[in-house]
Amino acid sequence: MREVKIAQVAGLGTRAAGASGAGASGAAGRERRPVPELQALAARGETALGFDADYADVIGWVAKHFETPAVAVACSMADAVLPYVVSQQLPGVDVLFLETGYHFDETVATRHRVADLLDVRVVDVAAARSVAEQDAAEGPELFRRDPARCCALRKVEPLNAALGGYELWFTGVRRDEAPTRANTPLVTWDAKNGLVKVNPLAAWSYERLMEFSEQHVLPANPLLTQGYPSIGCRPCTARVAPGADPRSGRWAGTDKTECGLHT
Repeated sequence: MREVKIAQVAGLGTRAAGASGAGASGAAGRERRPVPELQALAARGETALGFDADYADVIGWVAKHFETPAVAVACSMADAVLPYVVSQQLPGVDVLFLETGYHFDETVATRHRVADLLDVRVVDVAAARSVAEQDAAEGPELFRRDPARCCALRKVEPLNAALGGYELWFTGVRRDEAPTRANTPLVTWDAKNGLVKVNPLAAWSYERLMEFSEQHVLPANPLLTQGYPSIGCRPCTARVAPGADPRSGRWAGTDKTECGLHT
């Protein structure tokens, strides 16, 4: 089992306290490269890899230009394909798990299996306030009254703070998930978070993702086979009818379609 680190993120805090790696001082003990240099790298990567490069080539490009401590993988713990494929070329990579306090038990169990079985280090990224503290400050069940603010407090702000110590992050965003994601690039500059963003599985279908997971016997959230093709927080995730938009179960009954992490 790899080291498991806990990041309690408050406001604009830095990477997990006491964790080795990038942090404010950059990868491998050097300063984080300047923004213009990282922007130029992102532009070169986007040009070199195009729109449909193979996932292994995308990750290989990252491994060539970035050191492992400067890289993070975001994982919702629906499946473990992204952490697995990244760790094949960047062993020991940090995997960021947004511990919102509202997860399904199955999601938390999958998180533990990923930490136990893969060559990664799981970092739990938590909001500044616990759920109870948020209820006291904002009123109970903020997710029902203002889901956008709840996502901002429990997902977007903590992730933004955690990413401050890295030069690049991988996400599992796929183009087939929703119309808003249809043009997702493989490599881009993430201006909102201030680092390079890489989506190596962007061209994959859900079916390919599941086939790959089964072929490599990877940890997978059991909810995927119980009508939940897109898994978020328990209060805001519903079962999806067969053949329906995979993300139609997220914030069902509202006009909200994204939590804000990728917009």
